[in-house]
Amino acid sequence: MLKSYLTRLTVLMTSMESNDIHGRLEASVNIFVDPSQKAQVIDALEKVENIEEIYDVKGEFDIVSIVSASSVEEFRNVLHKRIMKIKGVKSTIVSVVLKSHKSLSNIQIAKQLPRPSKNLPP
Repeated sequence: MLKSYLTRLTVLMTSMESNDIHGRLEASVNIFVDPSQKAQVIDALEKVENIEEIYDVKGEFDIVSIVSASSVEEFRNVLHKRIMKIKGVKSTIVSVVLKSHKSLSNIQIAKQLPRPSKNLPP
């Protein structure tokens, strides 16, 4: 059976230097899946090393994932050779992160940093 996939890649960055995430490209990959395969798709996504987060959602998409890669080429390989090859994945819509303004990981890192001493000289 021939599968057809629609991948709409919205890339709003001009270079990797534009990305403010520790030199890594980060993108939201919104995934449409066959409802009867959703659990199996989530299980397969959990095994993809570059996927940082996976959310089972209700709305326009079935699954939202956050993918991290060291380059556009690595990201393209993860998307086309891993995610799109999973049985039950119909299509994806991708949005590349240009800059993170607020993130749970940033908050967790900030909480771990030492606090300045209140007894500092003026």
